[in-house]
Amino acid sequence: MPEIDVQEFETLLKSEQEFVLLDVREPWELARATWTDFRLRLAPLSQLSQQGVSLLPSEAQDQNSKIIVACHHGIRSANVTGWLLQQGWTEVVSLRGGIDAYAIQIDPTVGKY
Repeated sequence: MPEIDVQEFETLLKSEQEFVLLDVREPWELARATWTDFRLRLAPLSQLSQQGVSLLPSEAQDQNSKIIVACHHGIRSANVTGWLLQQGWTEVVSLRGGIDAYAIQIDPTVGKY
């Protein structure tokens, strides 16, 4: 499964490179820990599994969009990354360790739960 580590992710966050940060956590999780990046889009796995690709934000509808999928620990994001690749998306990676690893290694202000 293609992954990006939190250090690479932090470099991308600071860059002006275009990508979609697709957070597949549930809304209650987002309330406990989140990034303040304008590229963040929420697509909870519980809804994604029911609605499919129609739930993806418009910025992620193009199968060539660069997408970084994130969750709490990196498990759900890895599953969604694999699913998107099977659906034909080509530039999708999972954030290894999720927001938890990001909070531990990069920025504790995003919160932990």
